[in-house]
Amino acid sequence: MVSYWYRIGVQNQPAPPFDFVLFGGTGDLALRKLLPALFRLFAAGHFGDASRLYAAGLEPLPLCAYRDRVQDALRRALPGHDPAELRHFLNRIEYVTLDATSDAGWDVLAAALPAAPRLRVFYFATGPELFTTLCVRLARFGLATPDSRLVLEKPIGHDRGSAAALHAAVERVFDESRIYRIDHYLGKETVQNLMALRFGNALFEPLWNNAHIERVHITVAETLGVGRRGAYYDASGALRDMVQNHLLQLLCMVAMEPPASLQPEAVRQEKLKVLHALRPMGREDVAGRSCRGQYHAGLSTEGPVPGYLEEIGRDGSGTETFVALQAELDNWRWAGVPFHLVTGKRLDRQLAEIAVCFRPIPHSIFAGGRVLPNRLLLRLQPDEGIKLLLMNKYPSGDELKLEPVSLDMNFATAFGVRQRDPYERLLQEVLRGRLTLFTHRDEIDAAWAWVDPISTAWRESGEAPLPYAAGSAGPVAAGKFLPDLLREELKPRLSPAA
Repeated sequence: MVSYWYRIGVQNQPAPPFDFVLFGGTGDLALRKLLPALFRLFAAGHFGDASRLYAAGLEPLPLCAYRDRVQDALRRALPGHDPAELRHFLNRIEYVTLDATSDAGWDVLAAALPAAPRLRVFYFATGPELFTTLCVRLARFGLATPDSRLVLEKPIGHDRGSAAALHAAVERVFDESRIYRIDHYLGKETVQNLMALRFGNALFEPLWNNAHIERVHITVAETLGVGRRGAYYDASGALRDMVQNHLLQLLCMVAMEPPASLQPEAVRQEKLKVLHALRPMGREDVAGRSCRGQYHAGLSTEGPVPGYLEEIGRDGSGTETFVALQAELDNWRWAGVPFHLVTGKRLDRQLAEIAVCFRPIPHSIFAGGRVLPNRLLLRLQPDEGIKLLLMNKYPSGDELKLEPVSLDMNFATAFGVRQRDPYERLLQEVLRGRLTLFTHRDEIDAAWAWVDPISTAWRESGEAPLPYAAGSAGPVAAGKFLPDLLREELKPRLSPAA
């Protein structure tokens, strides 16, 4: 079960020369994720010395100071790197001071970019409020060439209407076929291997339906708080920040029908069918099939930590930092199968996992003990891999006693290769011009159409998010959304509502 680009043998072909322009070049995302990913690609030979990287930011910095900042970030992110390769990489970087909201500095960027026609990639590592003005100036200064590609970070809007307006503004400059909307969860190895597991093996697909699967749990738990993202997060919340994109994309990968091919349009159409099959949630559905919470001060693995309000510096906020939802699909394959979506910050573990829970056997012939239903666990983090929980005879005594045993495949151990960072994989796909791992505007529109009524129902209810202690497993009311085994394990650490 190897991701498709490894199987077709193109991963080591270097990209043609390109110019990569990174807006928000001094930001946390650029320094912590994007530049380390680009350095890995450079070190692996995926692009050569003819390619150039241009970081653009509002902060006035001399080139040497910016390169020093990048060097420090890479040393933290990639200990044990080759110093010579790092020097070569830094020599590929230029820095331009410009203002996204005015024309200041854009003529400098235009003069710095080579006039000879070749691939240009523009990466917007900024807030979405700057997407429109950035596109306007790319067009005004003649930087958006016919071969240019645009990479957009989430969030794409804050609701369906704002997302549509943003799409319209961006598509006045870039054709849809040249827009790459990144969801870094789609770059994770386990997500890609889910397609290989389902469609590359004859074992699971005949069982992948409501006759054999009882429910599906998709969990993304974080131990960190909002940190420096407080201003953004308080205007967004867990529903918009995580569910609308990451969790719904994971749901699509689990529930989609087999596409005719791995071409972007074929995969997109199957994901869209899933999003359109999501049963709309009215006010009563939201009240009975959702739970939201907000963390207060508590204990994490790093010791005492402040609550959400202390972190954002406010006396009150109705923003949720925890969400649990029960989604249902109205189609033949999945009718009656609940999909439990759970995500939260300041929880007691760092975990991203899909648990596919099969139905129990209809009748047990074994005396004593409990025959547990089979579980297929797809771990996205911290250790990417796949586990299959089966019942086996305990190897002792004459009595036929069953115990659950896990068949465990850790990708790093199984293949003996370094696990690639999702951004590294996705940036390589951008340079190759392959859209399969990126979301289309229609997917984003369909996701917002399902999420918006939930947000509206919460707001109109007037109810505050349930408090939970930092370092717990979330509000106790969320227990019903957790997998059975995990629920029993976490019961003492679920945080009662105050």
